Amino acid sequence: QARGETYGLTKKIEQLEITKRKMLGEGIDVCSIEELHQLENQLERGLTRIRAKKYQLLREEIDKLKEEERNLIKENKELNEKLSGMGAIVVASSSSTLTSSEVNTDGNDNMEVETGLFIGPPEPRQSKKIYPQS
Repeated sequence: QARGETYGLTKKIEQLEITKRKMLGEGIDVCSIEELHQLENQLERGLTRIRAKKYQLLREEIDKLKEEERNLIKENKELNEKLSGMGAIVVASSSSTLTSSEVNTDGNDNMEVETGLFIGPPEPRQSKKIYPQS
């Protein structure tokens, strides 16, 4: 009886290997039109399931990324409001001559800065030389 089970399992494994090769497009030279049609239908059903699962995973990923985007936009807005509020506090408590209208709080980076350029060798530095003690 064990030999019969072993023989049956061996035949089943061989049949599964043949089916697998056919699914991969190998060994289909001996297939009839009907077998090829059945194989095509099996592959199409499998592809449909694969595509549906892929679409579901992509949809979930898109939804997750959109939620993350909304959270980041909200956090960015809160930080900008906090920064604007801090800018007004710094200006009010500062003893400088700047007024709140002179501080750039509208988000534009159009600040004028005066710079200078010196052409020539750098000025010599005063350096302390340390001599080893003998």
